[in-house]
Amino acid sequence: MPKLSDVISVLEELYPPRWAESWDAVGLVCGDTEAQVNRVLFAVDPVQAVVEEAVEWGADLVVTHHPLYLRGTTSVATTGFKGRVVHSLIRAGIGLHVAHTNADHADPGVSDALAEAVGLRVLGPLIADPTDPAGRRGTGRIGVLEPPLTLSAFAAQVAAGLPATATGVRIAGDVDRLISRVAVCGGSGDSFFAEVRAAGVDAYVTADLRHHPASEAVEAAPVALVDAAHWATEWPWLRLAERGLLAAAEQQGWQLETRVSERVTDPWTAHAPTPLA
Repeated sequence: MPKLSDVISVLEELYPPRWAESWDAVGLVCGDTEAQVNRVLFAVDPVQAVVEEAVEWGADLVVTHHPLYLRGTTSVATTGFKGRVVHSLIRAGIGLHVAHTNADHADPGVSDALAEAVGLRVLGPLIADPTDPAGRRGTGRIGVLEPPLTLSAFAAQVAAGLPATATGVRIAGDVDRLISRVAVCGGSGDSFFAEVRAAGVDAYVTADLRHHPASEAVEAAPVALVDAAHWATEWPWLRLAERGLLAAAEQQGWQLETRVSERVTDPWTAHAPTPLA
């Protein structure tokens, strides 16, 4: 059975911390690096429901995409929910490791997993990492849809390929337009509209699209928008990360058990559609 430090070494080889944005907080949050690891749980959010699942299953390590502490803190007291998460983990002897924007930029990474989930063949990054001589790492991905589908059919394929959430999938554009070339970005992606237009795509799949950026984007260019829940667009990466860790465990001869959490931790819990006239 490997030690926590061994497992962290594998995760940081898959998703090196140096690939993270300067503002990000990735890596080991809590855990005894000398402790043995038998069970690893993968989840998007380091929230109490995920910790409870980890405790119930007997996990030794939780790997999440989102950081627990993105900004500095001076307290882990249980008067706050983040402090309660830390105390619950430590009491149960469970470590917490975060791979966030370093997993976004990896090859393969978060957007590769999203592209696969919605039926695209990846061509390359939307925004290439200039430090990667192979030109494969970077933010977002550009892919092709084979065969092309109408926007309405493609949106239905996106909805079917991602885990269900209360908000579902929203679309902007002509529902009968054929979609062939697609940009994707797991998580919040409305800061990349200029790059999406430059890529010459028919549609853009991402999350957290706000009114003004989305409105301006559809006015600026005939690019359809497919807006899914943030949690849902990043969840497919968990399977990718799990496969990466299990492949390394097999090479090392480790007996590891892994699980991908299927608990929906998207904050939106219900949807009340407005009746159409």
